[in-house]
Order: sequence, then structure tokens, then C-alpha cells
Amino acid sequence: MLPLSRRGLPSSARRSIKATRFFATHENKDKYKVVVVGGGSAGLTVANQIYNRFKAGGKALNSDDIAVVDAAEFHYYQPGWTLVGSGLRQKTEFRRPLQSLIPGHITRISENVQSFSPDKSSVKTTSGRTLSYDVLVVAAGLKTNWDSISGLSNALADPSSGVSSIYSYDTCDKVWNDIDGLRSGRAIFTQPAGVIKCAGAPQKIMWMAWDRYQKTGRGKNVQVDFRTGMPSMFSVKKYSDALNELRIERGVGAEFQHNLVSVDVGNRKATFQKTDGSKTEEDYTLLHVSPPMGPLDFIKSSPIVDATGWVEVDPATLRHVKPEYGNIFALGDCSSLPTSKTAAAITSQAPVLTENLFSVVDSGEVSSAKYDGYTSCPLLTGYGELMLAEFKYGLEPKESFASYLGDQRQRRRIFYHLKKDVFPWAYWNGMIKGTWYGPTGPIRPTFS
Repeated sequence: MLPLSRRGLPSSARRSIKATRFFATHENKDKYKVVVVGGGSAGLTVANQIYNRFKAGGKALNSDDIAVVDAAEFHYYQPGWTLVGSGLRQKTEFRRPLQSLIPGHITRISENVQSFSPDKSSVKTTSGRTLSYDVLVVAAGLKTNWDSISGLSNALADPSSGVSSIYSYDTCDKVWNDIDGLRSGRAIFTQPAGVIKCAGAPQKIMWMAWDRYQKTGRGKNVQVDFRTGMPSMFSVKKYSDALNELRIERGVGAEFQHNLVSVDVGNRKATFQKTDGSKTEEDYTLLHVSPPMGPLDFIKSSPIVDATGWVEVDPATLRHVKPEYGNIFALGDCSSLPTSKTAAAITSQAPVLTENLFSVVDSGEVSSAKYDGYTSCPLLTGYGELMLAEFKYGLEPKESFASYLGDQRQRRRIFYHLKKDVFPWAYWNGMIKGTWYGPTGPIRPTFS
């Protein structure tokens, strides 16, 4: 293995270099070559890709060199929760024991990280255990702020409240029960301002509900409305314009820059706050809530984040922006990457991070691998149809199928089956095993 330049590493990492090698000999069971914080989509994907990359590069790691730190009992395929809310799948299909997904050559530490000490190249777990690392990868996800909406938690727990959300395993089946059980009245679907997982999901479930009512003869009896804290239907103008045209065509009402702030179950009223601070109260029969989200508390309070609480990494290399933290990388929802937080984004982020991590370890410098911000949002617009939004940094479309299927603003059945059938299969059988790379499928992208 080639020497690693000491420039850009914390003093503790420089001290760990023995005989000019980055990876030292590890005698302490709490010292690992690579520590991955988080066993979600990003964590499992990148841990496996790192192991595979070193093996392919002729520098295979030992079975105890990579540790994934996560106390969760279960791992979830969260994009599937929309399918559950639409009545297409059972939620148990999208949950598996986390331990069953971690191969024997990767160590599982069944604890959560409590704090970071980047100057010492270590993290502390909630039990007080200190884990030292040569390289840290933060892939911890984000926090769903249910309690930021007054009355929401109690409403979700009440089976007769008419309030549900696809953003939780516990409530995604309640979404379908509420949608299918509604015979008449007003169905409101909300989206908060700011960062959330898959910003298209709040309206995916809305379109599926609308279509369900049309197909079952209830379309004239149920008014579907969209209330979003955002200024438009979608962040990318091309798709936003098409979705707004669809909204008008289907008679779906909308108010923009309206944030849900409270739910009154007893009176079936939802209160929204506008940008000028004023509030408006609306009656609902069914209320689907997409809650606000943000950085996890233990990450937000750490020294590795930016001013808004996300792990501060270079948008192209995914390496920490501070030279003294050059042995830290991040990807997925917890990162500062200025793109949508989706599983599709992770498929393109992981190979770039892996290549740059391998190169830093091998030569001291990042490689030519660059992440362009690619992400995708499979926008369900009804049963049997889907608009496949794909874009990169700058909110510029980057469509994979346009050259032979045409403009992806067009809703297509083939895209619907990608979302419903292909993507879940690829996730369980490829992505989290480190062998699925999004737009290139099972073919690992090459970097020149």
C-alpha cells in the first residue's frame, strides 16, 4: 500500500500512521480501519462497496476491519411505504432484521453513536464505549420531527382520527386504511417547507388516493387538496410545471407556502401557517401528513457539521471540507450534499465515496471520481402510471431513459413497474449488498 500524505489529517490520524502506512496494525478490539455510522440504506451500501473495492484493488481487508455502528433491530426499505399506503404491498415486505443484512466480513456493533471526537479519530457510543477509526463514514440518516406539529403524535396513534403518514413504518398501513375507507368528504395532503426525505413522496400518495377514488366511483364525493410549504409542486421546473398542469386537470386544489402547524382531531381541523406568519384553519375528513425533518441531534451538536447541522462534505468528493478532518466522509440524508435525499441519490454517491476513500488510503489524495448530484424521484401519479424525475445539481434534468423512451415528463406504465417491482428487488438483492449502482444497474461506474 502506498504511503498516505499526512497533510489534511488530524494529529491523532498522523500518529496512527506506522511505517508510513495509513492502516495501522489493530490490537484493540475497539479500533477499526473503517467505522460506518448507520446501518440504513447508505450505511450498508457503502460498507459493502468499501470492502469490495479494497478486495478488487488487491488490498483486501480483514473480516474485522470495517464496523457498522447501529442499534436498530430492523432495517427498512422506506420507499416501499408509499406502496403500502397505496394498497399495493404489505409493510412486512419492507422490513428485515438488520443483523441478517450484515455479511460476516463486516462487524456489527449494536449500539448508537452519541458523540464525535474527530481530533482523536474516535466516536463514543451511548454506552460510553469509545471506537477509534482510521477512516470514518457518517451515514446516519435524519430525524423526523413528529412533535413539531401540535397534536400530530396523538392523532397518528388514534385509529379513528383520519390522520396518517407514509413516513413511518407504524403508520404507513393506516394510510391505506384511511384512504380506502373514505367514502366522501375532504382529503388534505401536506408537505412541509425545507428538507425532507424524497420531496415527491407527499404528492405520490395524494395522486394514488385521487386515482383510487376515481376508479371506485368516489371521485365526485371526495375533494382532494394539496397544502405545501414549498412555493411550487416540485423543485425542478420541468417536472413542477407538468405536475401543476396535472393538478389543474384533475381538479386538485392547492395552496403553496402553507405549513401545517397543528392538528385538532376532535374538531377535524388542521391549522397552517403562511410565510407572513398568519394562520389559516381548514376542515378535513382525511389528513395525510408529511412531517418536518432535520439533522439528528447527536450529529447536529457535533464539530463535523455545517451551520445547519448536516455533516459538511465536499459536494463532489464527499470528503469532509476541513483538511484536518480528511479521514471523514459522509453520504445520504445526514450529509450537506445539496441534492434531494433519496435512495436513488445514494446509489450514485456510494461508488464516488468508495473510490475516493480507497484513493485517500492508497495514495493520500482523492481520485477523479466526482458526484454530480444525481438523484431520482419516481413520482407515482396513479395506478399503472409514473413520472420518473431524474436530475442533478442545479436542478437540471438528467434523464436515463429519454433517449429511447422520450421526455420523462410523460407518465408511463413501464416507470410504474420500475417503482413497484424492479426497485424493491434491486434494493434487497443488490444495492445494500454493494452491487447496485442506480443508473448503471449492476455495473460499477468507472472513473478516469
